[in-house]
Amino acid sequence: MTQARATGIGFIAVLLWALLALFTVGSAPVPPLQLNMLSFGIGTLLGLGWLWRTGEWAVLRRVPMMAYVAGTVGLFGYHALYFTALRLAPPAQAGLVAYLWPLLIVLTSGMLPGERLRPLHLVGGLMGFTGAALIILRGDGTAFSTGAMAGYGVAFLCALTWTAYSVGSRMMGNVPTAAVVVFCGATTVLSGLLHMAVETPVWPTAPLTWASIIGLGLGPVGLAFYTWDVGVKRGDLQLLGVASYAAPLLSTIVLVVTGFAAPTWSLAVATVLITGGATLAAKASAAKNVQI
Repeated sequence: MTQARATGIGFIAVLLWALLALFTVGSAPVPPLQLNMLSFGIGTLLGLGWLWRTGEWAVLRRVPMMAYVAGTVGLFGYHALYFTALRLAPPAQAGLVAYLWPLLIVLTSGMLPGERLRPLHLVGGLMGFTGAALIILRGDGTAFSTGAMAGYGVAFLCALTWTAYSVGSRMMGNVPTAAVVVFCGATTVLSGLLHMAVETPVWPTAPLTWASIIGLGLGPVGLAFYTWDVGVKRGDLQLLGVASYAAPLLSTIVLVVTGFAAPTWSLAVATVLITGGATLAAKASAAKNVQI
């Protein structure tokens, strides 16, 4: 598999994450951890079906236990920290802090063997983060609350967790993508246990709610993790990091198209910033791959 193809497969995850907000809105009033349990459960079934079709069960026995632990901590830890951050701090500001992970991926991936961080990667990442800030904060000028520092700290840990998961996956390139099935399964179990400890179950009755949950499990909290694994292990990690800022942009566009959000000038400016940042990162990656 070529690096360009693997990067394209990784970007499928970004496209799927663009549907996360829409399906999450549609899944109300299911509590976060219960939703996590249900959606990851569907994602696990999706992976099990893929293993049955390909017959790759045997490779799971050769995966080191440490890889299973790291992968589960990455998936479960990120979502647990994310939900906690949004409870301890204003959701928009906490979400923005959590969305430092694409920029952190760009910065830390330059330290990996065989990788080189070019200035355009950094500029593109900063442009993408600025565009994401405009979208997530909705241009309302709301300031960060000093009384929610604990929530912001948890959100930053959330960003560090997903960065470590993504960059760590690159360092464990010999671990097959099939292992993600186990990561998802373990996350399902842990989410279920935590849900029973701290939440009151709310089972959906409307068909639209179930459709949203199934959509989450098949896409943003299912197939996305498998395609992301291919991308970060075999693709251009720095380009994927910058391109990941397309997720909040596309997510907002989806909400606008479906009537859940209104178009704004900040969305237009964010579109230019994120698209421009990704273009600069692509140019930097193209220059990096040119043999001089």
